[in-house]
Amino acid sequence: MADKATIDIDGKKYEFPLIKGTENELAIDITKLRTATEGVITIDPGYKNTGACESAITFLDGEKGILRYRGYSIDEVAENADFLEVAYLLIFGELPTKEQNDKFHDDIRAESYVDEDIKKIIEAFPKSAHPMGIISSLTSALTAFNPSSVNVESEADMYKSVVRILGKMPVLVAWTYRKKSGLPLDYGDNSLGYVENILKMMFKKPNGEYVQNKVLVDALDKLLILHADHEQNCSTSTVRIVGSSHAGLFASISAGISALWGPLHGGANQAVLEMLEAIQADGGDTKKYMAKAKDKNDPFRLMGFGHRVYKNFDPRAKIIKKAADEVLSQLGIEDPILSIAEGLEQEALKDQYFVDRKLYPNVDFYSGIIYRAMGIPTDMFTVMFAIGRLPGWIAQWREMRLKKEPIGRPRQIYIGATERKFVPVEER
Repeated sequence: MADKATIDIDGKKYEFPLIKGTENELAIDITKLRTATEGVITIDPGYKNTGACESAITFLDGEKGILRYRGYSIDEVAENADFLEVAYLLIFGELPTKEQNDKFHDDIRAESYVDEDIKKIIEAFPKSAHPMGIISSLTSALTAFNPSSVNVESEADMYKSVVRILGKMPVLVAWTYRKKSGLPLDYGDNSLGYVENILKMMFKKPNGEYVQNKVLVDALDKLLILHADHEQNCSTSTVRIVGSSHAGLFASISAGISALWGPLHGGANQAVLEMLEAIQADGGDTKKYMAKAKDKNDPFRLMGFGHRVYKNFDPRAKIIKKAADEVLSQLGIEDPILSIAEGLEQEALKDQYFVDRKLYPNVDFYSGIIYRAMGIPTDMFTVMFAIGRLPGWIAQWREMRLKKEPIGRPRQIYIGATERKFVPVEER
């Protein structure tokens, strides 16, 4: 196979090297396209065909339904590791040894507090504020309380920043939830595991003990693992491009949270529940809405089915479906919304229209069901997603900085007015 690609522009040929990834992905390296051609660029709205970087973190093959973290299949990782092991793997490249794992947990526990002045910032938000707006603001505010920049050349400095943000984020999330729920802000229990502590910090009432439920702990652990990284998606690309300006880790992650907020990205699981609530309000007839979804002239969209990247099936959905079934079975919840969800799931898995088009329930569908069953409000769903995605953002930011990638600066094709004379206001 040739190691170069030839581009013909106005009869003149230009050669550019081909780059081959370890999974045999091919890319044309157009780094010198503009210089070689004296101004020609490519245009690719949404960057669907553009590789912004070379990365060793996550491999994704949407056609074959493959997702691997640092070479490990998502199935194996979700089955055998806990969330912080996966975080360590993504960020530092290898699974931790027993000693490294214990130290990682201990160091994160040691950072699981925030400055008391953060409470003043939270109190300033009205209860109507969306939790994602609060979390984005609080993450950015952490920079003010930790003003020294990260020395990316120092492993010790980098490690300290990693455990600091992993320790503090659950506190910010729990406080955001408790503020909106009218509950007092408090810290968790450092004798607990990471996921157990998240649940206790969120749900413990001031006048009683919080009893852990292993089924919920395991389900949340798996959800966080499944969301931990997903290659160069919108929020991850945002973290990398903000970080490319040498903005700090907290500021870059705050930008990623804002990108995740959008309903086409992290807000998809919230959109699933809003759809289910709309179906319930209209009588709960799932067959009616399945027919609407198949009608090309009907604007209704069935949220949580199919995936823009996975053209076959979402490998994460198979894993989390089992957890969703266990949660619903163990809790024995009678909720019409969840009943509608189960009805849609069963019909979609059997309906030939959906089977032929591979429109299977995706991870957003099942995660929304689990979060609702846990008692997490709909507007907190994307916040929970952000906790899971945090290791991926950190890993991508760290990789980008260590590789000394240049500042992100996309080009454009200008389609506005050509040069014209300024007209004084009295003559317009």
